[in-house]
Amino acid sequence: MKQDSRQGERAAWDARQGDRLSVGMDVHKRTIAVALADAGRGEVRSYGVIQNTPDAVAKLVRKLGGAERLACCSEAGPCGYGLQRQLEGLGASCIVVAPSLIPRRPGERIKPDRRAAMKLARRLRSGELTAVWVPDAEHEALRDLSRAREAAREARHRARQQVRKLLLRLGIAEPGATRAWSQRYWAWLRAVQLAPPRQQVVLVDAIETVDAATARLTRLEAQVKAAAATGRPAPLIAALQSLRGVGVITAVTLVAELGDRSRFATPRPLMAYVGLVPSEHSSGDSQRRGRITKAGNRHVRHVLVQAAWHDRHAPKLTQALLKRQAGQPTAVTDVAWRAQERLHARDRRLAGRKGSQKAVIAIARELIGFVWALARAQAEPEDPTTAGVPAATAQAA
Repeated sequence: MKQDSRQGERAAWDARQGDRLSVGMDVHKRTIAVALADAGRGEVRSYGVIQNTPDAVAKLVRKLGGAERLACCSEAGPCGYGLQRQLEGLGASCIVVAPSLIPRRPGERIKPDRRAAMKLARRLRSGELTAVWVPDAEHEALRDLSRAREAAREARHRARQQVRKLLLRLGIAEPGATRAWSQRYWAWLRAVQLAPPRQQVVLVDAIETVDAATARLTRLEAQVKAAAATGRPAPLIAALQSLRGVGVITAVTLVAELGDRSRFATPRPLMAYVGLVPSEHSSGDSQRRGRITKAGNRHVRHVLVQAAWHDRHAPKLTQALLKRQAGQPTAVTDVAWRAQERLHARDRRLAGRKGSQKAVIAIARELIGFVWALARAQAEPEDPTTAGVPAATAQAA
């Protein structure tokens, strides 16, 4: 009976496919290996290799009998989403799949382009592939800008560390009562003179590298702040800044990296997406949970943990926070105030038992849940009778 059930399910799947043609594409810089799988159980066949150009892709679509019957897929990789956008623009269906989520047979070691394309076509026909979210051109540009700023911040950090390690190696003690990289520290650093002329050249070059990295970071941060005030994501970016610890840079990072929030029906899948849920190794009656998976988006995870440290302090509407919340709907400010109360109380409970490091990870996990709730509140229509009333004021009244 199980075999009959599987055969019935397979027949229903085949009926839904109709005359759909599954097209697997192994994309490279100059070429695309193409494989085809007809609806049903027919053999997957290699079509060959075409040039990775818009004209060649359009010609392929015409040769395969029109875009309406094509279901295409390609792996996410360095070639970006240009192929997916072109195929969607021509009228074909196209998904981009994560290489790590493609089923693989044990012991599979051989992967030429032809086999990779045939494997994609076969898995696509059977419905075994998991598609990733593909941003549009505007959203991808915002994400690239956000990541460029983060790369600049990391580059400045490395440059600063090189200067300090050089001084440490040469036995030059830094001024004890001066905070690193403050104005007084910079005045002391520029006055340092090394006896060997060649070492002085190295020190001056390292300082200039820090100056250049700082200037680059300043330029990119200005561009990020300008981008936050324009475009479709601007209202959501402004609303996210109602949360304590979430400034414009953090808000832009969240919007740019998380993308379409409607993908997550509840906060729990979003928590797993950013890798903040505990790993688990359970079998039978034994349940073992370990550290967080770190399997998701590291950019989001980093800014969430940094923002979570602010919830060590008691709930309070500071002047800076009130300025960021100005003009936001009551539903948004209510979520932000509930986040302060709950996250601070949770930090007080966990910090003593688990330590501050584990507590802040738990706070970051719950914070992404409030980000989800705030995004939904921002998208809902506002009640005009309570517009602009801060949550704390409304509760006091």
